[in-house]
Amino acid sequence: MDSNEREPLEGAAPPPSRAPGIAGLSKPYRVVTALALGAVAVAACWHLTLVFLHVAPSNTVSKQHAGVIDWWIYPEFEQNWKLFAPNPLQQNIAVEVRAEVRTDDGMLVTGNWRGLSAEDGAAIHHSLLPSHTEQNELRRAWDFFTTSHDEDNKSTGERGALSEEYLRRIALDRLDPRTPADTSVGKGGHLAEGRIVRIQLRGATTEVSAPKWSDEKADTQTYYRELPWWMV
Repeated sequence: MDSNEREPLEGAAPPPSRAPGIAGLSKPYRVVTALALGAVAVAACWHLTLVFLHVAPSNTVSKQHAGVIDWWIYPEFEQNWKLFAPNPLQQNIAVEVRAEVRTDDGMLVTGNWRGLSAEDGAAIHHSLLPSHTEQNELRRAWDFFTTSHDEDNKSTGERGALSEEYLRRIALDRLDPRTPADTSVGKGGHLAEGRIVRIQLRGATTEVSAPKWSDEKADTQTYYRELPWWMV
């Protein structure tokens, strides 16, 4: 027998094995892990409860806590069931923005329209894993605004101010400090540098043309809905 090999002593207990999972951690790590899991569980329960109250039929609890529910749900977690609608949308709606810039020499320069929806489409084109934000953020923000305002762009409810602020925030986040001054949307050229003073958005709605085999007639002219100028 090799001198390096030793027979176990008779009656000696085997070394204790490490417990699986959290139980195998030291006490401080077990406490930290338990607190983290508890916080995640509480946050998940809070979110699921408010989403349930939002989609459930109106009841005493949802009416009593409507302010808290709307504050948590809108606009990021709003539920939309249009996927299952019997008559889906048959329009292409593009959102565009332009800005008024005050240059360093004090001049006010109004840029041409910039296609935000076109930029989102280009960002996800040929992408195997397109971003959820690039697909839906701008579209849902515009839908949120139009459903909470009338045709004169006046708020029809308590959510009107929130939808306006949300849409304005998205547009400003997309705008570069260098705004097109005398070029058309999507083309390069001279850029006016300065401070953005105000912005304006518009929606361009175009009916989807009917397929060749259909006798249905569609007005494919593009119609614009311009919002008022918003100060920055």
